[in-house]
Amino acid sequence: METQMSDGSTTENGADVLSDVVAEAPTAPSKTARRVLPFLIKRQGTWLYQGSPIKRKEMVCMFASMLRRDKEGHFWLKTPREEGVIQVEDAPFTAVELNFEGSCGRHQTLSLRTNIDEIISVNAMHPLMTQWRQIVTPDAAPVPYVQVRAGDGDFPILARLTRAVYFELAALAVPGQVGCEKCMGVWSDNCFFPLAPHLD
Repeated sequence: METQMSDGSTTENGADVLSDVVAEAPTAPSKTARRVLPFLIKRQGTWLYQGSPIKRKEMVCMFASMLRRDKEGHFWLKTPREEGVIQVEDAPFTAVELNFEGSCGRHQTLSLRTNIDEIISVNAMHPLMTQWRQIVTPDAAPVPYVQVRAGDGDFPILARLTRAVYFELAALAVPGQVGCEKCMGVWSDNCFFPLAPHLD
C-alpha cells in the first residue's frame, strides 16, 4: 500500500507490505536450531503458557514488552534470563478501542488502545494495514492491522483490530485515492489509509 501524505507524496507501507508479510509468513522453526519456549498467543490476543491462559494482565504486559520479531519473521521472547521462539497464531496484540482528536478528515489524529493498554497513534510510523482491495461482504471483510513497532527486519509487530473497532473506523471513512485507484479510507496525522474499494 502507498500511504498518501498531505502533500500528495506517498510512502510504501500497508496493504502491499501486508501481502508480502502474509505471503512470506515463517514456518515453525526447527527445535534443533533454536530454543522454543512454551508460549502461544492466540488470534484474539490471549497468551498461553504450557497450554494455560496467563490471567494476570501485569504478567502479559511484562512479557509483551520483551517481544521481538527477527528478520525471518519469527517471534522471540528475550528476558534477562533466557530467550526463545514463541508461537503466534496471527498478530500478538489486538486493538480494542478507537479514539480520535481534532476535526474530521485529514486534520484528525486517530489512536488505538491495545489489549495491553498501549496507545498507538496512527501515522506514517504506525500505519493501518489491510488488504483494502478485497470487496466487503456480510460474510467477509478485510482484516485490518496497525503496526505497533518495527521488527528486526521487514516483518513488523502488529495489532489486529477487533471487529467492533473496525466498524467504528469504517464509520469515519471518506472517499480518497491511492495512485489511480479510488477507495474509501481514513485520515490520521495528515496520512490517508485506504480501507476498502470505492464502489461507484
